[in-house]
Amino acid sequence: MTVHFIGAGPGAADLMTVRGRDLIAASPVCLYAGSLVPREVLEWCPPGARVVDTAAMVLDDIVDELAGAHARGQDVARLHSGDPSVFSAMAEQMRRLDARGVPYDVTPGVPAFAAAAAALGRELTVPEVAQTVVLTRTAARATPMPPGEDLTTLGRSRATMVLHLAVQRIEAVVEELTPNYGTDCPVAVVARASRPDEVVVRGTLAGIAAQVRAAGIERTAVIVVGAALAAEGFADSHLYSADRPR
Repeated sequence: MTVHFIGAGPGAADLMTVRGRDLIAASPVCLYAGSLVPREVLEWCPPGARVVDTAAMVLDDIVDELAGAHARGQDVARLHSGDPSVFSAMAEQMRRLDARGVPYDVTPGVPAFAAAAAALGRELTVPEVAQTVVLTRTAARATPMPPGEDLTTLGRSRATMVLHLAVQRIEAVVEELTPNYGTDCPVAVVARASRPDEVVVRGTLAGIAAQVRAAGIERTAVIVVGAALAAEGFADSHLYSADRPR
């Protein structure tokens, strides 16, 4: 049987893909991160399904659950918030499943940064303003960042930057990004994107930390930094230009 790694999306249950929904409905076992995946998604589990919240579990216990279901001939829906290709800890689960000979597949989901951009009503890549998006995080109590992936180094491009798992260190983020982006650089923080209790804070690097603290945002948020957030008067894309051969 198969372990289905499924991107559960940013929060709103109706942003789950049809494929993901159907796999959940067909799997007698479902593992989900209760601190991140909305419980509404679990309504698609079949009657009598074994539903396991992994929020308080360690990695080896999670893999034991996955492998145990496989041994019983049961498919597993393994839900990750957003899209599992980014900051999901899917890779280490796959490595352990490979060692045990347990097959798996992956179904993508709507990533948190895309839901945040939608909430802001902004394109993150604007012609002649920003054509690169950097997805990154910061390291405090988390796994250390690889050499060369600190915010100062990444910020030299002045590309649109999206930071996950960093809002608790908003002051440090501002300090590291300001030399490259400048105090007047547009910033937005979107907490719980796509959920009913979504919170959006907009500002500049100079004042965003105080705004985030005043709003009480401490987790489940992404920080978006870059000129694309306030771009006006930019050139039209060549994509739909009348001068483009078709």
